[in-house]
Amino acid sequence: MSAVLDWLNNIIWSSALVYLCLGAGVYFTIRSRAVQIRQIKAIFTQMFRGKSSDEGVSSFQALAMSLAGRVGVGNIAGVATAIGFGGPGAIVWMWISALLGASTSYVESTLGQVFKEQDPKTGEYRGGPAYYIEKAYRHTKAKGLFKVYGMVFAAVTVLAMSFMLPGIQSNAISGAVENAWGTPTWITAVILAIIMGFIVIGGVKRIAHFASLAVPFMAVIYIIAAIAVTLINADQIVPVFELVFKSAFGIDAGPEAAFGGIIGMAVQWGVQRGIYSNEAGQGTGPHAAAAAEVSHPSKQGLVQAGSVYIDTLFVCSATAFMILSTGMYKVFGDDGETIIGTGRGQMVESIAATPGEKWPQAGLDTMISGFGAGFIAISIFLFALTTIVAYYYMAETNLVYLLGRFKNPLALTIGTRVLQVLILVAVAVGAMSTSGSAWALGDIGVGLMAWLNIIAILFLQGPAFKLLRDFERQKKQGLDPVFDPKALNIRNADFWDKRSARVNAGEAVSEG
Repeated sequence: MSAVLDWLNNIIWSSALVYLCLGAGVYFTIRSRAVQIRQIKAIFTQMFRGKSSDEGVSSFQALAMSLAGRVGVGNIAGVATAIGFGGPGAIVWMWISALLGASTSYVESTLGQVFKEQDPKTGEYRGGPAYYIEKAYRHTKAKGLFKVYGMVFAAVTVLAMSFMLPGIQSNAISGAVENAWGTPTWITAVILAIIMGFIVIGGVKRIAHFASLAVPFMAVIYIIAAIAVTLINADQIVPVFELVFKSAFGIDAGPEAAFGGIIGMAVQWGVQRGIYSNEAGQGTGPHAAAAAEVSHPSKQGLVQAGSVYIDTLFVCSATAFMILSTGMYKVFGDDGETIIGTGRGQMVESIAATPGEKWPQAGLDTMISGFGAGFIAISIFLFALTTIVAYYYMAETNLVYLLGRFKNPLALTIGTRVLQVLILVAVAVGAMSTSGSAWALGDIGVGLMAWLNIIAILFLQGPAFKLLRDFERQKKQGLDPVFDPKALNIRNADFWDKRSARVNAGEAVSEG
């Protein structure tokens, strides 16, 4: 089974997907005139504007829901595996993928807002790639093809979010907890299942509330710990940056000559783990973006672009520095001398053999002995738990998309309950499983979604850039941007057509 997963993973994550992700980011950056840089002020100010409504969540809550999916095991164990297999230079390529991916995130998340719907049962907003893939070309002769494409994406997402990806998160939680306190994995599995059951049955509002509390708290604490490590190892800042850039670009200089042969691995692992962590282009961000209550889709598109920065440039970088500055990554020569690596710490054989959460745990232990294991265990618990919750929300959204066609409330209710049971089982089983195949299975899920979504948004990008120009025009006029689909000749934005009609009729609507 492991060999089959590795074979399939190598096919999906060939160089073609790496180039597709980077190429799409470059193209969207050029076409948007680097919106992720030009609008940096709007990106961070919009995060804290707007209020939730009975139907939608606030921009900040949608951001938190998105970060709940982005900030997880990939930010800790994923960064360690990227460094372990791709060298320190993989971090630079994670940064590059984040910078370029922020423009991709803007496009996909804006489209998620444009083509969102209201759940007829709960009134809550729902949207995502399946919705915009079907709707964007609904008025053309190709509507049948895009309808099938949307259904394929929805089916892949349900499978990935309920089966392929949760096991990585729960396995990392149980492993970290067992390593820190010796807690048996089955106890962790039961506790996780109970907590998850309470949260997911409460619906999107409870998910948003939970994420808006847990994610910012843990991210801030985690980054503070990284800053503390930075201050203690301040003399290692320059050597660490030298190390990662030499490794990233294969610079042959002195003892780092080995980097000349690993640039390809640095790019592959940096982009692969970068996408797994920040999820730009994967199609997950638009689900949270669609749930937000805003007056103009570009507002939430910009917020979601900022979530890529927070995930990779802040949280992933914090992990990388904890590993590299404390000496948890080293390559030794035949004489036992360090030929690659920084920091004063000395790796022990058991840690060196398994790149993962043990690296930052051991790195933190160099600051306060015995502190690292417990702190990383708590970090992983909260990061991974919120990620699993976000996975469920996205799986449910796509299940509603698929089953909603039958217009049978009973089928939808049964399907939702079955999905809730399945993800709880997947979490429990993952917590008690080995981690070897879990990462391969998760990478397959991420890769399939990325292939389908990036190809889709390359076709469907037009409305996102119309909206960007409209947003910037209204801002220059000193207005709070409001979206009118007819004025921009954007078709099939059914929710926004109804909203504009209500505004024109003088009805009050929620503004964000």
